[in-house]
Amino acid sequence: MESRMLTCWTLLCLCLLLRPAAPQQPAPEGVLNCCEGDVLFLLDSSGSVSSYEHSRMLTFLSELLLPFSLGEDQVRVGLLQVGTQPRVEFGFGTFTTQRGLQEALSNTKPLRGDTNTVEALRMAKELVLKPGVTDGARAGLPRVLVWLTDGVKPGDVVGPMAELQDEGVAVLVVSTGHGNYQVLRQVVSPPVENNLYFVDIDDMNIITNEVRDAIIEIIRAERINVRDVSTNSATLQWRPVLSGLRGYYEIRFAPVLSKGSGGGGRGETGTSPSTGGSQYQRLTQSAQSSSITLTGLKPDTTYTATLTPESNEQAFNALSVTFTTKSEVLSPAVVSISELGQTSVRVSWGPPQPETVQSFYIEYSALPRGKIHAVTLGGTQNSTLLRDLQPDTTYLVTVSARHASGKERAMSVKVCTQEVTPALADLQLTTVGSDSVQVDWKGSMDGLRGYWLTWEGQKTSAPGQRSSLYLPPDSLSTRLTHLPPSTRVCVSPIYRTARGEGLCCTAQFQSDALAYGYQS
Repeated sequence: MESRMLTCWTLLCLCLLLRPAAPQQPAPEGVLNCCEGDVLFLLDSSGSVSSYEHSRMLTFLSELLLPFSLGEDQVRVGLLQVGTQPRVEFGFGTFTTQRGLQEALSNTKPLRGDTNTVEALRMAKELVLKPGVTDGARAGLPRVLVWLTDGVKPGDVVGPMAELQDEGVAVLVVSTGHGNYQVLRQVVSPPVENNLYFVDIDDMNIITNEVRDAIIEIIRAERINVRDVSTNSATLQWRPVLSGLRGYYEIRFAPVLSKGSGGGGRGETGTSPSTGGSQYQRLTQSAQSSSITLTGLKPDTTYTATLTPESNEQAFNALSVTFTTKSEVLSPAVVSISELGQTSVRVSWGPPQPETVQSFYIEYSALPRGKIHAVTLGGTQNSTLLRDLQPDTTYLVTVSARHASGKERAMSVKVCTQEVTPALADLQLTTVGSDSVQVDWKGSMDGLRGYWLTWEGQKTSAPGQRSSLYLPPDSLSTRLTHLPPSTRVCVSPIYRTARGEGLCCTAQFQSDALAYGYQS
């Protein structure tokens, strides 16, 4: 009988040994979307820590960190091991997913040697927890140092830990041995009862939730941001701390020290002592929300907004922010000119505000003392074409807007119409000899500043020989000499602001040359 029982027991053990191991499930991504900060773990892996104890500490870290969402705008984790020569296993910027972090923890090997905690703290301060260094902490965000130790000969750590705390680093300690309680009590951040843990190596799972809650309390992203502030709206943005929980967000906002309402929208209104008794508006958002746009605000007004996460599963602090809406930009703020001609010009203005502008009044006159002309347009228009203007004349154009609020705003701009530039009336060429030509033309004297003559040989024997000559406005002829065969001559009138349309003729040198001319 005993032999049969022994055989059965042997077969049972053999079956257990031969049973295939269950496939390891990939680590789920974090679900705690509540926090933003950098957490460095200082892990004692010196010779006083056995391989089993080292493995248990890494398992504790794995379970502790598994729920956190990792990333640049979330939680970042670093690991620094303590040995004779401490080593940074990975910095804050190494892992953005739980899969990578969990694999790194499972592959971490102990260093052995002496417990050189003092040198490890120096490295933590200079290489990891210091903002601005490569792969270091982020400026303006919480920094946490969690020290896992067996309590054996930690070294003179009180001073270095105090320096870290003076620089704003929160310190937590988990001791798996019977270390010096007084020393460890001095190095943790207050309150001591929340940040100092003594636990047997086999019972570390008991304190996992407590340590995690202590870290969350330090790095919880309890802040609310304001973006896209305009004259009558603003968007509130926050970290969705209720994600995965049952509850909702309550948002209250009101003008500071104002008796008027903060604006229309859904929800209810009341009065709030925090806003000097002014009437506030209450809105609600679902637990999955992370932003809301407040509308119907008053321009150039300071508002206070309060966000309260409401949940029966967990208590959260209310968050408040103060912001000021932009001043109302009354149209016209910009007046521009286009389609500029000799007797007309298009005037445009903005920004368009059809909901607030009742009408536009455009007034224009020639400077310095011309007759005033005016036109009235509807509030939906933003441009008009001014006609029957004088050429080459400076005008002052004023655009005035009458707003529904009773306010009026005007803006002026100077514009100069284009100059009249008459074309050349006639051009005649008369050959003189074998290489000279007499050039005669007719042009207008109004506003004329002179004439511009150019001539160039057209045959391949003299390519690119282009010459030019400027003549005063009273000149109506000139003689050109030493010209190559088939020379093309052009004459253009010059005015104050532009060159008028010219005429061109080609001189053909022949033995029986006669006077001729044509326009082109």
